[in-house]
Amino acid sequence: MNQIHVPALVPAPTSGNLTDLVADRAHFEPERVMLSRPLGEGWQEVSARTFAAEVRQVAKGLIALGIKPGDRVGILSRTRYEWTILDFGIWFAGGVVVPVYETSAAEQIQWILEDSGAVAIVVETPTHAALVETVRTKELKNIWTITEGAIATLTAAGSAIADDQVEARRNALTPDDLATLIYTSGTTGKPKGVILTHGNFLSECGNVVEGAADLFLRKDGSTLLFLPLAHVFGRMIEVGAVRAGLHLAHCSDPVGKLTADLQSFKPNFVLSVPRIFEKIYNGAEAKAEAAGKGKIFRTAAAVAIKYSQAMEGGHISPALRIKHALFDHLVFAKLRAVMGGNVDAAISGGAPLGERLGHFYRGAGVRVLEGYGLTETTAGATLNLTKSSKVGSVGRPLPGTTVKIAEDGEVLLKGPIVMRGYWQNDAANKEVFDEDGFFRSGDLGKLDENGFLYIVGRKKELIVTSGGKNVAPAPLEDRLRAHPLVSQCVVVGDNKPYIAALITVDADSIKGWAAANNKGGATVADLANDPALIAVIQTAVDEANKSVSKAESIRKFKILPIDFTIAGGQLTAKMSIKRHVVQKEFASEIESLYN
Repeated sequence: MNQIHVPALVPAPTSGNLTDLVADRAHFEPERVMLSRPLGEGWQEVSARTFAAEVRQVAKGLIALGIKPGDRVGILSRTRYEWTILDFGIWFAGGVVVPVYETSAAEQIQWILEDSGAVAIVVETPTHAALVETVRTKELKNIWTITEGAIATLTAAGSAIADDQVEARRNALTPDDLATLIYTSGTTGKPKGVILTHGNFLSECGNVVEGAADLFLRKDGSTLLFLPLAHVFGRMIEVGAVRAGLHLAHCSDPVGKLTADLQSFKPNFVLSVPRIFEKIYNGAEAKAEAAGKGKIFRTAAAVAIKYSQAMEGGHISPALRIKHALFDHLVFAKLRAVMGGNVDAAISGGAPLGERLGHFYRGAGVRVLEGYGLTETTAGATLNLTKSSKVGSVGRPLPGTTVKIAEDGEVLLKGPIVMRGYWQNDAANKEVFDEDGFFRSGDLGKLDENGFLYIVGRKKELIVTSGGKNVAPAPLEDRLRAHPLVSQCVVVGDNKPYIAALITVDADSIKGWAAANNKGGATVADLANDPALIAVIQTAVDEANKSVSKAESIRKFKILPIDFTIAGGQLTAKMSIKRHVVQKEFASEIESLYN
């Protein structure tokens, strides 16, 4: 099979916009609990009526302070309750949301503000505000800070704005209008602004919610959002929760507070990137090892995997059932308790999960449904469902979506979830859409006889960490090669927890450095592990890291004892690096960077 189309459950909208999700819920179910916001060590419930009122107050403030229909407004903040209020508030005012990662470097912020033409930005802290000030553009008129009362400031400013003005703004929006510009890293050059419309999100979230109704539409359903809302996956969760009436809470500190928030909020299901599932598994194993129960945990993990595989095969032996029941009491229940105790299903996206973890979690009582998508497809383009799933695959196409495998194996995508194009970048648009209107994903895949998609590789060089972060290697590599001692470098980290690099040194330049440092006569192989040289290369890495966010920065590197050459097969005739050759030849060195 090389092409499959799944009919839409929710047709592409011909009218309306994202603000209707909030307004309709407040009108028909005003007392329904929509969100919870942090209050002390617990949570304060927020009804649909209150949520809509807060959103409208923000919209009034934006209108009063000069935001016009179509104006771009940035949000630079961690995931938090105010992000969602601001997101919908900007839409109610007729504006366009431009998310910015709160870890972004000054250069990145400057580019996004300049390219989008943002007229205002809401940041989380005074530190963020000061950083934005250093790259403030001429179009940027306002900077509001969440921790210094941004919501209250906007609410007060809009006190004289009539309800009719907000209604006129929001009702003027159509499915074809721009909802957000999300900047995503390409393989080269500066990040591109992905144009996503109200219709894109309505199609995406409508079909995800209806397709996974047993997750989103369950009675008293809830989810804890801890992914960055600057990422399209986080936005899909946010909008999807509002669309479904799902009880939503935010965790602003996944590193320090995720476990506590899961255990206090007790969501029914979560949506995450593979790195979180890896950390939960690794943490449980480490805890068992420290308690002298490492062997028991590893045995339990093996039983969970066998149990899941047997489920897929349709036959579970009595002996395996007994073992599974024993370990469910001893191990699996404790693992579920770490996730809050109520989670029985999850959606994983952003990077491959892997069959081992997929089978482990299902065998442990948490169905992790893997999906696949990009910023350009408004998050998910394919998804495994509870009633139709295959561990190891990324599922079947989202309803309304067509998946096609090109002759060279590239995954092509078409449907109402696909972006309108890149902001002010006709050249890039011509590259990513084929003559039939399919979006070229840059990923390589295959479809099985039942229409399940398997991703088998990457046609493009963009790295996706196990945390779901997109990282373009070229900018880092270019800066590193600017150092006189550096000859070549290859940034790695696909499906890994962080970014690392292989670095080679310039044979001529290293001679002078060695002589000046009383190391004359030493070979490159001799110096590869020399602490003094490592310290010098670290300064080059630190300089390169200034151009990217912390999540994109190089955490570790290894100096290789040889340089890349055409004769050695690592370089093409025009001196471009053959990444696949380097990654294969130096696989053990790469693996050592993650041990």
